[in-house]
Amino acid sequence: MTEKIKEHNISEAEWEVMRIVWTLGASHTGDIIKQLQAKKKWSESTIKTLMGRLVKKGLLKTRKDGRRFVYNATVTENQMMVQVTTEMMSHMCDMHKGQMLIEILKGMPLSKGDIATIEQELNEKATTAPDTVDCNCLATGAHDC
Repeated sequence: MTEKIKEHNISEAEWEVMRIVWTLGASHTGDIIKQLQAKKKWSESTIKTLMGRLVKKGLLKTRKDGRRFVYNATVTENQMMVQVTTEMMSHMCDMHKGQMLIEILKGMPLSKGDIATIEQELNEKATTAPDTVDCNCLATGAHDC
């Protein structure tokens, strides 16, 4: 990822809006509202408010198409997920990140293609991986967290 997303601190409801836009691509306001009302039963004004917040945060952009607005995501779903996950993991002890990833993988639905790609990435990473990863919680050196 080359540039940091302007604001990644979004609510669960805003994530729902973004997921619809990522899935549909460039979408008229009515299309987004229709999908969210079918999924969440939210009012039109609630959805428009959420979309407006996402525009202010720089995650959606709008353009006029006649009398209607078209919304586009300014970041990909993958960019957003990577940034949010990287930010979250930056607050964790380096020593425990591997175990945390293992636990997440256990409960995550993955395709055979995803698994093959993960295996390939792990094999490449294994060539330069240290025997152990040190704790980075304290400034005074390695500790057993």
